[in-house]
Amino acid sequence: MTTATELFRSARDFLLEHREDYATAYGGFTWPRPQHFNWALDWFDVIAEGNERTALHIVEEDGSEVRVSFAEMSARSDRVANWLRERGVRAEDRILVMLGNQVELWETALAAMKLRAVVIPATTLLGPADLRDRVDRGRVRHVIARAEDTGKFDDVPGDYTRVAVGGGTAPGWQAYEDASAAPAGFVPDGPTAADDPLMLYFTSGTTARPKLVEHTHVSYPVGHLATMYWIGLKPGDVHLNISSPGWAKHAWSNLFAPWNAEATVFLHNYTRFDAARLMAEMDRAGVTTFCAPPTVWRMLIQADLSQLATPPREVVAAGEPLNPEVIEQVRRAWGVTIRDGFGQTETAVQVSNSPGQVLKTGSMGRPSPGYRVELLDPVTGAPGADEGEIALDLSNRPVGLMTGYHGDPDRTAEAMAGGYYRTGDIGARDADGYLTYVGRADDVFKASDYKISPFELESALLEHEAVAEAAVVPAPDELRLAVPKAYVVLAAGWEPGPDTAKVLFEHSREVLAPYKRIRRLEFGELPKTVSGKIRRIELREATAAGSQDEYREEDFR
Repeated sequence: MTTATELFRSARDFLLEHREDYATAYGGFTWPRPQHFNWALDWFDVIAEGNERTALHIVEEDGSEVRVSFAEMSARSDRVANWLRERGVRAEDRILVMLGNQVELWETALAAMKLRAVVIPATTLLGPADLRDRVDRGRVRHVIARAEDTGKFDDVPGDYTRVAVGGGTAPGWQAYEDASAAPAGFVPDGPTAADDPLMLYFTSGTTARPKLVEHTHVSYPVGHLATMYWIGLKPGDVHLNISSPGWAKHAWSNLFAPWNAEATVFLHNYTRFDAARLMAEMDRAGVTTFCAPPTVWRMLIQADLSQLATPPREVVAAGEPLNPEVIEQVRRAWGVTIRDGFGQTETAVQVSNSPGQVLKTGSMGRPSPGYRVELLDPVTGAPGADEGEIALDLSNRPVGLMTGYHGDPDRTAEAMAGGYYRTGDIGARDADGYLTYVGRADDVFKASDYKISPFELESALLEHEAVAEAAVVPAPDELRLAVPKAYVVLAAGWEPGPDTAKVLFEHSREVLAPYKRIRRLEFGELPKTVSGKIRRIELREATAAGSQDEYREEDFR
């Protein structure tokens, strides 16, 4: 009888074998669908046995570092699991984990899986109000947090176990460090069903109250075989993914995808981004694969990219669409092309430019192996549109799709209506099957009866050397109903004011069709979620309210 480990390994090895042959990978891949599966026990512990290769390598800002082998990580997570069991953690208990990029985060993730507990990842940036919401809606039974963050829970009511990491425990908190004295060797208290809950993620809340996304013991661990394939990971790689703990992309590319591939996870912790230091550490650690959000890529190209002596073999971006100008600058400096990928907290990577594919500028690629992606007509909702809502066909449900929105059956039913999971994102498909991101359904707007994609306009602005970041939203207009307004963060050396506004309006007229031109402009920082995504809802509200700091194109004619 084929074991769950063998099913998983077979599917993984198929993708590794065809990592640069998209047609074969997409046509021949089938999801492993074991009845029982526990990734920590059935995969990680198996590859970790006797394995002294580095699983996790963390470099701190002060230069200190720690390396943990696969075998060490397996043994340490066993002790943590046994210690947490002694503290009362049971199967399906909810554990809110609020840690930084530190070894204890990975130990806890594996230990919780072994116990069949449910992890609620939380960023260390959260305050008491957000934590009250998570503890309440998540029905949290246990909290594991950094010692310096324990005070945030003083005003978070609830009968939950409190565990502090980092010493100096406050009253009522137990010391995580005591876990090192727990018994070695972990014995599970029962089998793990594939559809048992594993993770509850609060989304970033760019447009509304954060949703609570539920994933199982297969949907993320197995689902991220697709993410492994997109990144181009293979055994022995050293992978750097810049992402904050608490958000889905951290689990994507700092846990499941690299360890699915038996690669090393590398992290460089810093309080303030320093491109030169980051590239120095990448060279020293021998980083072969690199993933970063568009915000980081935009900061990197402000620096001298030639400082990186040995660029990674594979570089990718996710979180928001990456503008073509950024891709071109990296290509010129490093000789490699940043490959976009599209996914959500609700899924693994759905669409991507995987290694070996012909790349099309501006396109986010083709559907990932195991995903049947449709574009739903905005009027009829029927599949097969050239442009429409990006959706997943549920007739052959992809493993890497969430169970649903926990505690919200109405929202789940709405998202899964008509046999499709609806992403809420708009895309366009060309004759070769390549998909291009248009924007969130809520973000696309009409001006003079023409449909406007903010992403396209933002990309045009970023082509100008003065622009470091930009966000475009509709501004009310009596004649056109709405016109594009840009909020701009300037690059170093440029000052906000009428002279710079005039330059950018001129640039807009040169590169954009008349109906797409930027008509209003304002300088300043962009409001963002704690995960770094632009909160366009705040910009739309500010625009509707009006601003005395706004520049208008007609003022410069």
